[in-house]
Amino acid sequence: MMDEQPDNLEFKIDRSNLYSEESFSDLKTGTIKRLTPVKADGSMDKSRKTIFVGHTSILTPNGPLPIQNNIPAKDLQQAIKKFPEVMQLAMDQLIEEVKRYQEQEQGRIQKADSGLIIPGR
Repeated sequence: MMDEQPDNLEFKIDRSNLYSEESFSDLKTGTIKRLTPVKADGSMDKSRKTIFVGHTSILTPNGPLPIQNNIPAKDLQQAIKKFPEVMQLAMDQLIEEVKRYQEQEQGRIQKADSGLIIPGR
């Protein structure tokens, strides 16, 4: 039933894993987000590393498909330089996942078809 909701959902922020987020975009190709670790009081947490995440979209017949991937970088300049290769890697992984899904679906269809008895065959 749609009325049933899990009672065990917890909307609690992990105070030891907070990040401040900044976005950098060329307004054409994509966006790089810089996630800077912070403490619960908002001050920088120098014990953890800054994280960079690339975001872009590719156009498909069904509309835009968002793609994102972590960018292993020490600073924004390095993240900008690595952006194309990281996004290409994310797209290649997505294509592989789609191919695996299609193969699984094709296998299911063939299994279902193999159980049919068709007169004259």
